[in-house]
Amino acid sequence: MAQAGVPYLVGHAEIAFLFQVARQTSQKWKTDGTLPRPDVVVSGNPYWLLTTVQRIEGSGGRKISAERLNAYKASIAVGYEVDQVDQLPVIIGAQETARLLGTTPQTIARWRSRHTLPEADLTLSGSPLWVLESILADARNRDRSVDKQEVHRLRAGERPPQKPRGHPPRTSSPGSPRMLLPQGRAFAREEHHEAVKFLQELFDAGHAVLIRPKRQAP
Repeated sequence: MAQAGVPYLVGHAEIAFLFQVARQTSQKWKTDGTLPRPDVVVSGNPYWLLTTVQRIEGSGGRKISAERLNAYKASIAVGYEVDQVDQLPVIIGAQETARLLGTTPQTIARWRSRHTLPEADLTLSGSPLWVLESILADARNRDRSVDKQEVHRLRAGERPPQKPRGHPPRTSSPGSPRMLLPQGRAFAREEHHEAVKFLQELFDAGHAVLIRPKRQAP
């Protein structure tokens, strides 16, 4: 790892751990505004400074477990506190690393499994994160080419938007009327033209058709 330390950051899993709640509760806090906007979005996932999350303690009876806070800090041996976002080093994930090295996230995963990429500086909510300088130093050591424009974008704070969560938006309001399906009809052999016309109308309206033969009464 190139950095002397890594900042204390938390994702939804770490927030749930600290407050002893379900992960879905942390996600709900983000949705209802209890949690502020993420301090950083990495590979489409939201993360907050530990100090940011500590500020919501006490509101609504929320309390951070002192024992769990100590355990979290102990899990990051070289961790340090950051109070302001502009004090953060550039943090990247698998997606940013892939763009930086001109490859794919799948290749990054293979390199990790083969130990041809540095160990993640942080693993938050199940996702590996690195300080940018760790990846750059490793690329120099392995003589890997680096996209200098991507380095510039990352240092300028340019990031893709956060991954959408939940179900896709409805295309119609809950109260919008449903299109009524036409009633089934039966046609005799001599009504061939009427049957063809009826089928064409259904196909034009985007319906599927199920045809069931019916024996005529003698």
